[in-house]
Amino acid sequence: MFETSSQAPATVKVVTEAIKEYVDRLGPIWVEGEISELNERSGMMAFIRLRDPSVDMSLSVMCHKSVIAAAQPLPANARVVIYAKPTWYTKNGSLTLSAREIRQVGVGELLARLEALKNLLAQEGLFDSDRKIALPLLPKKVGLICGRNTDAEKDVVENAKRRWPNVVFEIREVTVQGAAAVTEVSAALRELEADSDVEVIVITRGGGSFEDLLPFSDEGLVRLAASCLTPIVSAIGHEKDSPLLDLVADFRASTPTDAAKHVVPDIVEEYELIASLRDRAKRTLLNRIDGESAQILNLRDRPVMRDPHVIVTSRAEIVLALRERSLRSFGSRLTLAKEELAQIKARVRALSPQATLDRGYSVVQLSSGEIARDASQLKAGDTLRLRLAKGESNATVTANTVKE
Repeated sequence: MFETSSQAPATVKVVTEAIKEYVDRLGPIWVEGEISELNERSGMMAFIRLRDPSVDMSLSVMCHKSVIAAAQPLPANARVVIYAKPTWYTKNGSLTLSAREIRQVGVGELLARLEALKNLLAQEGLFDSDRKIALPLLPKKVGLICGRNTDAEKDVVENAKRRWPNVVFEIREVTVQGAAAVTEVSAALRELEADSDVEVIVITRGGGSFEDLLPFSDEGLVRLAASCLTPIVSAIGHEKDSPLLDLVADFRASTPTDAAKHVVPDIVEEYELIASLRDRAKRTLLNRIDGESAQILNLRDRPVMRDPHVIVTSRAEIVLALRERSLRSFGSRLTLAKEELAQIKARVRALSPQATLDRGYSVVQLSSGEIARDASQLKAGDTLRLRLAKGESNATVTANTVKE
């Protein structure tokens, strides 16, 4: 480290030499990326542009041609790991990796990485069905991300317009293969997601090899698609192809043509459906009218409708019958009550003291009103009151004779 200020700045030479000294202390490192450029110039050296497929960043790599030869064949956009030493060139102020070994990342290793990423995203719930958003019936505008002048674009647009001629597309033509695919597809997806008129987004490309479809399994692109609020239709490759974007998309179409069939309805089928529903509604309405008419006829043919007095006369007969029945019942109850009352009256009369008097007996009462029951209690000269069957009389005790 060295001290600098606006009054005592460091020269470009001093700064570049300091950077070189720092970089030279770094040891060799392993770097992974995609080969976007490979230039084997005349001479012994070759130059490579190593690019990160998930971001728009790259590094310059220089190596001996023998290193390239040892790694052959190197197809376009090959994914490799490079063992290299960082080197800083002071003349032009550039950083270059001096490659000592280049290894291609095998398909088996890529598959293992994709499987691990798939399991990770599944554990986070990015593939869950409850996260899927239903596609709109008739979107105002369909966003389409596809390659430049590709058959996939034509398949989606032509089949969609054949099904619904007035469908509107917002198309983003991007690179769908190679080092720039992830960056361009992600940028197009962000643009369409920000457009409020776009109600569904289709991401499509034709079939290809496993390596060709790798950009659509990029973790950054997959997470971006999972975060979108606009429904996404994935139509990558063919039925056998299955990048991770298919799993996170709201709908997975087997082909670009299949995607067109699901983003817009078929106008012919819709017309037929409307005609069928209209006929069904007409039949239902006519059946309802026929049923109501038949019910009106049945009501009109009822006796009460022909002679409204029937409802009164029929009830009058019932009321008269009930009245006669109640009178008979009430008369019977009165007769039984009279007979019962006569019997009670006879019993009461039989037990009455008056009945005893009528047989010739009398009731003797003292002057105090008490009934005389014992002759020994009477004294000569006591005034007695005699109650007879008819009337009363007074008597005076002249003598008290008690016989036992």
